[in-house]
Amino acid sequence: MSTYEVSLTDLLEAGCHFGHQVRRWNPRMKPYIYSSKDSVHIFDLAKTAQMLQEACEYVKSIAMEGKILLIVGTKRQAKAIVREEAQKAGAPFVSERWLGGTITNWDQIKKSIDLLLDMRDKKEKGEYKKYTKKENVLIDREIERLERFFGGLAQLKKAPDAIFVVDTHREAVAVAEANNRDVRVVGIVDTNADPRLVDHLIPANDDAVRSIKLITSKIAEAYAEGKMLFEKKKGKERENSK
Repeated sequence: MSTYEVSLTDLLEAGCHFGHQVRRWNPRMKPYIYSSKDSVHIFDLAKTAQMLQEACEYVKSIAMEGKILLIVGTKRQAKAIVREEAQKAGAPFVSERWLGGTITNWDQIKKSIDLLLDMRDKKEKGEYKKYTKKENVLIDREIERLERFFGGLAQLKKAPDAIFVVDTHREAVAVAEANNRDVRVVGIVDTNADPRLVDHLIPANDDAVRSIKLITSKIAEAYAEGKMLFEKKKGKERENSK
């Protein structure tokens, strides 16, 4: 059994099978829908399980190459899960708001990240102690603002190689930017979204907390495992070069 294989029971219990109301569907999601009940579409969980596993294998493979996955989920149900799972996996993340240009105008975003890192450093070294109490309040506010929007991106040295998106319909700007720059998109795609915009889709409920948690944790686990194997490989190469 693959590490990333999820049983249909687990998917069912997490509520992954519920799509949106039939009237809100995107017809291109038809191949992933099993039926409808009480005017709500029901996903074919066998396909969900298979495509989740394939997405995890892809995420692991890019991490093994040293490539970076950015985890994105800004909706209320996803914020805390995205932050927690990304931090556990050592992955960059966006959990507050997708800032336009995060991929397409990376140089500008990098300036804000660099400013945050510089202000963090100065704060830790006590360099702001020479300023007045009022000035320090303003400095703390600015650090807090930068942390909110750029804290999850602080480890990024360049634009990500791929993104994992919790709700591809809601995060349409992030998906569009990724498509524009040939950044691969892995995502939870509900029945109201367009599957053509996603390279590795996971057809599932993107609103239920348990569904988001189950899928995001699997993706993060795959990324963490791939990263660990990459670090091991680099470590061996360093040893051999001595």
